[in-house]
Amino acid sequence: MIKLKTHSRSETVAEGKRFGEALRRGDIIAFRGGLGAGKTAFTSGLVLGAGLHKAEVSSPTFAIVNEYRGDDITVYHFDMYRIVSEEGLESTGFFDYDFEDNIAVIEWSENIAEFLPKNTIFVTISVTGENDREIIIEGGGRYAAYWD
Repeated sequence: MIKLKTHSRSETVAEGKRFGEALRRGDIIAFRGGLGAGKTAFTSGLVLGAGLHKAEVSSPTFAIVNEYRGDDITVYHFDMYRIVSEEGLESTGFFDYDFEDNIAVIEWSENIAEFLPKNTIFVTISVTGENDREIIIEGGGRYAAYWD
């Protein structure tokens, strides 16, 4: 488990970028954290770290999924806030995406926890002050080297 603290949106983005540099094809990242916690800010950095420098990251709240495409990899950015059942998840086309060769980032993953694979990496972001965040990364031990 990795625990990080940030004190601004730019620091949250920077930690996301560092995390994104270690991502591999097939990684599934499940976010936990309330509204305004910084999940999309962290994802902005993650996408940069994954090498997708031209992607404009935005919350997929109304789209359910945003796709950020690079030359050889795509980051799928899901918002499961309104999904509360397997039927709802299926209606998004979630099971049709190519997770094996790409990266998936899932906001409000609590709503689909029972459908996430065992190798899912969990990122919990908590608000600890007006601009302060605590970020906990669980799973995928290879990330520890990035914060030594």
